[in-house]
Amino acid sequence: MAELYTVKVEEARLETDEKPSAGPVYRCIYARDGLMELPSHFESPSDFFRDTTKRCPSNPMLGRRQKTDLKAGPYEWMTYQEAYDASIRIGSAMKSRGVNPGDRCGIYGSNCPEWILAMEACNSYAVTYVPLYDTLGPNAVEFIINHAEVSMAFVQDSKIPSVLSCLGRCSNLKTIVCFGNVLTGQKKEAEELGVSCFSWEEFLKLGDLDSDIPLKKKTDICTIMYTSGTTGEPKGVIIKNEAFMAQVLSIDQMLELTDKAGTEDDVYFSFLPLAHVYDQIMETYWVYRGSSIGFWQGDVRFLMEDVQVLKPTIFCGVPRIYDRVYASIKSKISSTGALRSTLFQYAYSYKLGYMEKGLPQDKAAPLFDKLVFDKIKQALGGRVRLLLSGAAPLARHVEEFFRVTFGATMLQGYGLTESCGGCLTAISNVFSMMGTIGVPTTTIEARLESVPEMGYDALSTEARGEICLRGNTLFSGYHKRQDLTEEVLVDGWFHTGDIGEWQPNGAMKIIDRKKNIFKLSQGEYVAVENIENKYLQCPLITSIWVYGNSFESFLVAVVVPERKALEDWAVKNNYTDDFKSLYENPKARKYILDELNSTGQKHQLRGFEMLKAVHLEPIPFDMERDLITPTFKLKRPQLLKHYKDCIDQLYKEAKA
Repeated sequence: MAELYTVKVEEARLETDEKPSAGPVYRCIYARDGLMELPSHFESPSDFFRDTTKRCPSNPMLGRRQKTDLKAGPYEWMTYQEAYDASIRIGSAMKSRGVNPGDRCGIYGSNCPEWILAMEACNSYAVTYVPLYDTLGPNAVEFIINHAEVSMAFVQDSKIPSVLSCLGRCSNLKTIVCFGNVLTGQKKEAEELGVSCFSWEEFLKLGDLDSDIPLKKKTDICTIMYTSGTTGEPKGVIIKNEAFMAQVLSIDQMLELTDKAGTEDDVYFSFLPLAHVYDQIMETYWVYRGSSIGFWQGDVRFLMEDVQVLKPTIFCGVPRIYDRVYASIKSKISSTGALRSTLFQYAYSYKLGYMEKGLPQDKAAPLFDKLVFDKIKQALGGRVRLLLSGAAPLARHVEEFFRVTFGATMLQGYGLTESCGGCLTAISNVFSMMGTIGVPTTTIEARLESVPEMGYDALSTEARGEICLRGNTLFSGYHKRQDLTEEVLVDGWFHTGDIGEWQPNGAMKIIDRKKNIFKLSQGEYVAVENIENKYLQCPLITSIWVYGNSFESFLVAVVVPERKALEDWAVKNNYTDDFKSLYENPKARKYILDELNSTGQKHQLRGFEMLKAVHLEPIPFDMERDLITPTFKLKRPQLLKHYKDCIDQLYKEAKA
């Protein structure tokens, strides 16, 4: 019998005329006697910052690499005291510009010390901060500024032009503060529209350290965070101080009980967008613990170089990054020659065997850690002790590889903006949680609700259904959208739209998505995400979008192949075409199609779930063309619009 990591706290609910059935309610074992409550002395996330600054004022807090002659130097650091004083000055300057408690202030730019200082200034002065980001679509920034009635915004230098271009249509916005310097022409353009524009240094001078800091309450709105959603306008998720702080403290509690809590010696690498809740919560946690936060340069070409210079102890990533690191390490191993590859494989299997028997990763094969795996750790700087993955499911073989070779704790979790970040997480060193999203955190209860139209039954022995959440770290509704709030918050339960399945050890596994379901002409329902996940296990491809027209009886797909796999095929088959024509080559397309369908058969896909035709796309789906969300989820309506001619052609070919 598998060890259980959850406890049942409420019985199942039977089906009624109004509601489908729902399974029992579970908590994780660390919250069996009740969910974690926020201690009464905390009122705002700014309390964390203030207390840490008192405790360790000279600790390095925020670091960035200074650029000289196009080359970046070592990290240079701002201490907790310096950062705290700067945030109080900024808050005081905001007050002098007429920004009052409860008003909304935008923050727009990639991760950097100024982003955090602006956020902490808002927290200290009870101002609600609203992250602005353009990956939600071309008019998203303008939409958010107007919808949230943003009166002031902190903006990265390179984003100033895009804010200026919509100023004429944003009547609430009165003050812009640049992360760096503002050009005279930009100032003039803003002033002609009645908006004041300041450089960072100018604005700091407007504030002082003696200004009265307003009282704050747990129930104040900390942030309104707009989330992409795969359809429609962005939705403003309202998160109150109490939910934000409880989330930070639950991370602390989970790490304390199962691994090791953050310390003043920890170094966190900041590159996942601060516009999202995942990174905001993580960075606030490391501030709570007095750790150091080093920022990337904002250029993906130098991401791995930044990691090597910073040598972080904590690395938070998304599957796409882990996939990239995994592929790079694997190709290095295979190029070391047969003997070394064989030694690596032996060490890997040996350690994996002991981990599967329940030994913690650091005790499974200490000798091999030293002799074989120590070099692999260097890929992320050599000091990482904790790897976290979220935003999308991590492929099982990739997760296993990091767990075995990195000498670090690897945890996969699950969360949404509406759950204030992670609401389920794997538990350190519990190997049976691999490939799952783990158990509810200490502030959340979870249950499954049946989805009869998709054949998911939450009361069956293999309980499956829509994941529903209740607890102390949920959002307080969508800003100005009571209608959308009532759709997803029913009787205190947040309906996530994700389909989960409880595992024997109490962990949850995501198997599908509720909304991505369509009907083919013969009446068969297709749960497309589930099918895509199975095709993605084919090693020849990196991305796939499967499409089914409801007037047709079969599926087609647009596929981004693994470039090397296609090149290898070309060499083997004596094709000397250039790369572009290789993608259009009918035999290359048939090769990929056959391999995909063979993967589909291996995973027991049904006949109508097989693909009849594929288009090979050399450019990965990206945010620039609005084809994926910032967390790399496919935007299906946009993909259809973009590949419309392609899809029509595929249907024509397949019928011929």
